[in-house]
Amino acid sequence: MLCWLHALPAGLEAIIGKSGIPRADISIYIKEAGHSNRVIASLNAAKTRTPASVVKVFTLYASVLKLGFDYRFPTQFYMAGSLKNGILHGDLLVKGFGDPSLSEKDIPDIVRRIKAKGIGKITGNIVIDRTYFNVGTQNNSGFDKHTYSPYNAMPDAMMFNERVSTICVAPNKNDVHKKVSDGSYIVTNHLQRVNKPCRGRYSWPAVKIDESKALPEVVLKGKISKRCGNRNICKVITKPYKSFYYALKDALSNEGIVVAGTMKLRKIPPHARILFTHYSKSLEKIVSKTAKKSNNLYARHLLLFLGAKLYGAPATLSKGRKAVKQILRSDGVMGSGNFRIDNGCGLSRSAKLNAKLLAKLYDHAYDRYGTRWMKTLSIAGVDGTIKRRFRGTVARNRAWMKTGTLKHVKNIGGYVKSRAGKVYTAVILVNTRYGRWKAAKLQNDMIIWLVKYKGNGIKPAQKAVKPVKKEETVKKLSPTPTRRIKKEVIPQHKAPLSKIPKTYFIQAGSFSNMPGKSYFDDIEKLGMTYMVRHGEQYKVLIGAYATEERAKKALKKVRRYINSGAFLVRDGNKKSDTTDILY
Repeated sequence: MLCWLHALPAGLEAIIGKSGIPRADISIYIKEAGHSNRVIASLNAAKTRTPASVVKVFTLYASVLKLGFDYRFPTQFYMAGSLKNGILHGDLLVKGFGDPSLSEKDIPDIVRRIKAKGIGKITGNIVIDRTYFNVGTQNNSGFDKHTYSPYNAMPDAMMFNERVSTICVAPNKNDVHKKVSDGSYIVTNHLQRVNKPCRGRYSWPAVKIDESKALPEVVLKGKISKRCGNRNICKVITKPYKSFYYALKDALSNEGIVVAGTMKLRKIPPHARILFTHYSKSLEKIVSKTAKKSNNLYARHLLLFLGAKLYGAPATLSKGRKAVKQILRSDGVMGSGNFRIDNGCGLSRSAKLNAKLLAKLYDHAYDRYGTRWMKTLSIAGVDGTIKRRFRGTVARNRAWMKTGTLKHVKNIGGYVKSRAGKVYTAVILVNTRYGRWKAAKLQNDMIIWLVKYKGNGIKPAQKAVKPVKKEETVKKLSPTPTRRIKKEVIPQHKAPLSKIPKTYFIQAGSFSNMPGKSYFDDIEKLGMTYMVRHGEQYKVLIGAYATEERAKKALKKVRRYINSGAFLVRDGNKKSDTTDILY
């Protein structure tokens, strides 16, 4: 079996030690970006983890590979009936193909183009075809108790305003209104304006949503300060196709185009004639918003759309999952290990991956698209989900990352550019019950450490060796070390570690599995002896040395030829997997 195993540099070991998070909860894989096999650090890199939103990059990258950065989602407009003297004696029909970005900003252009076709009045209905997605009519995912939060919004082929209804409240102007004209829900204002400072319980309206009525009702209540400025209440309340219908009808009316009928849901009939196609922003911009803002709805749409593209409409969740895997596999992106993408956005407990698999995707994307792909991710201290995390640090503008957060999950992955100019692929997954804030600090510290990193990493071992027995043993090595090295090294023989006197060692590496033979060959070439201590990790200890002074001299060589992150430890005749770290 092939081994690809690497030590953790002393700086990262120290960060983990101070974090208060068990090593078993942390997965790390850091390497030079792209096709390089030079690895800086690896810890639990093949262990299956819950990814949260970092799984979005699989959906996003599959979309880029299949569709290209310049792809644009279509929304098609048809007419059924006859158009005479500016009057459409029939229906205006709209077919949605899952454009996740369609919003009220697109309505003026759509109305302009309808008007340009010579339509001044519509005697029939506005017919909406949302059959490209087979997703039902559920408004929210039900993932957690925040039922009406935008991040829980569900997809639809006729999406509009990301399924979010916005109510604008301006207490200082005594004004409450819908941002977009929408007759599919009602707003009842029971707010009481008071002359209090705009803070605490007087700074924001209380909101209650009643879905028991024919139309959902949003009730605003409580006391609010007259001194407060604008407050936008953004909730998932109604159907996106209904919101689109009302916004379009209102905009047409404002242009003098009367629609006599109502909204109807049905497929576009074969005899309908196409009027025009409205196109979305570029996929590059959609991918960028998805990654930087961690937009769940966009990611869900992309996964479904790929399913329809590869396996035909209507799009389903199963087709989407299959499509993402097929696209990535055909391009050689998929690595080994358990991988489950679920809904494509990471709002899931069943989605799974490991750090090496995620790093492989990042490497592939770096080689193929370089900075164009990197810039779609959040930029440290500049934008997106890490705008504030790295502000005022050396990592600002030097890290391009996708984050993922759920209860007991704090993950990050992407690219880091060191001060020395090298770009590294870095994945740090933390699934722990010891606090997300601790995980975030650990990740921040590691990324800042990597920005300052000046080492070269280590090439992976490519030959397997048989693991040592559970009992700790010492291995006898080359009988022909140089005279200087021979004086420094305490002669070793096979014996229980507990028999070795209290002394000094160099920790050359810590591995999830037994290192390869070539790794030990490099140590032997220096004329040094080593031992492998097996607890939670396989720790390679070089020595022993009778004095700290001798150990420090040997450490310089180990750092130069074996691992720049090696460090000195003092052993106290323990059978456990613990030593005292000196530096």
